[in-house]
Amino acid sequence: MDKEIALEVTTQKRRKAVWVTLITIAGLILAVWVLRGYIKSSIDKAEITTAQVEIGNIENTINATGEVLPEFEEIITSPINASIKNALMDAGNKVNTGQSIITLDKSATQTEYEKLKFQLESKRNEISKLKLDLGKSFYDIQSNNDIKQLRISNLIDAVENAKRLYKAGGGTREGIEQAELNLKVAQLEKKQLENEIKNKQQTMRIEIKEAQIAAAIQENDLNELQRKLNLANIIATRKGVITYVNKNIGANIHEGETLARIADLSSFKVQGSISDNSLDDLHSGIPVIIRINDNQLRGHVTNVSPSIQNSIISFDIQLDDRSNKLLRPNMKVDVFLVTATHNKIMRVANGPAFKGSNLQDIFVVGNGKAQRRTVHIGLTNFDYVEVMDGVKPGDEIITSDMSGYKNSKEITIN
Repeated sequence: MDKEIALEVTTQKRRKAVWVTLITIAGLILAVWVLRGYIKSSIDKAEITTAQVEIGNIENTINATGEVLPEFEEIITSPINASIKNALMDAGNKVNTGQSIITLDKSATQTEYEKLKFQLESKRNEISKLKLDLGKSFYDIQSNNDIKQLRISNLIDAVENAKRLYKAGGGTREGIEQAELNLKVAQLEKKQLENEIKNKQQTMRIEIKEAQIAAAIQENDLNELQRKLNLANIIATRKGVITYVNKNIGANIHEGETLARIADLSSFKVQGSISDNSLDDLHSGIPVIIRINDNQLRGHVTNVSPSIQNSIISFDIQLDDRSNKLLRPNMKVDVFLVTATHNKIMRVANGPAFKGSNLQDIFVVGNGKAQRRTVHIGLTNFDYVEVMDGVKPGDEIITSDMSGYKNSKEITIN
């Protein structure tokens, strides 16, 4: 007679079977994962890109952005307070030297000029009158001096006559003393008059000089106003393209306010910007590469802005070829600052296979297979990667993304 199997025994047997199954599956998965690197994988040749290791130079670069600007842009400002009468040009128009751009209403300044001109003429007449008045005063003093001299000569004769008369017994000692006293008084008066003449001469020179200086100041003001009136004919002083023009007809403008801008499109510069994290690598003179589509232009940093705005640093770039036909105003370009250069090293074209780490695994192609190698990476830029070891010139390296084969030692290329 059969015995009924206990429920606990049946449950234990089922649990044991489940555990054995799970352990078996886990073991198989682990075995596959371990053996995966040793199992030969394959890839189609059309799915990969390759490049040969070569000997050359490489430059380490930092990415930045830039904008192409005219190297020379003239800002034309209003030389006077006036109003805009007419705008003869639009932004974008080409202009030649001497061509009119804007007409200003300069009647108020013209009136002021005529007023200054009248004041200057009055000042010149005042100088002429002053010279006549001072000349007359000097002549009167000089005449008085001549009269004093005649009187002194007469008094000298009177003293001699008094002395002769005294010797002849017809005169007195008092008469001689009186004649000598009169002579001394006349001589002192003449000396006083001569001193007055000297002072008058100096006063004449000072007064005339002051009047001449005042007239010269007024003349300079008049000439400056005339110059401003001439400049108020807003014309192009050089050949170029108008990038801005104030077309607010009838608007009142103040002296120094911008009326137009003229750019010389025969030469350009680049204004770059970069994060302030790269401040230590940015300085004047550093080489720069400008990329326009697939073309490259070279230059160097000429000026670094001392201010930082929104964590961005601005800098100016002077191009070696400033008149390149690819350059256009306000064009956005990629800028690469060259921070280091290595010459005659092994390099390979950059690609997704290189992830930026100094120690990387790459695949070297040969005899229809790609073998994994570990190499040290040096400088990198947008074109090349420096490979420091593990390969030799002429080796062909897969440059496309191979992260899906990171556990494969060898790959067959179909």
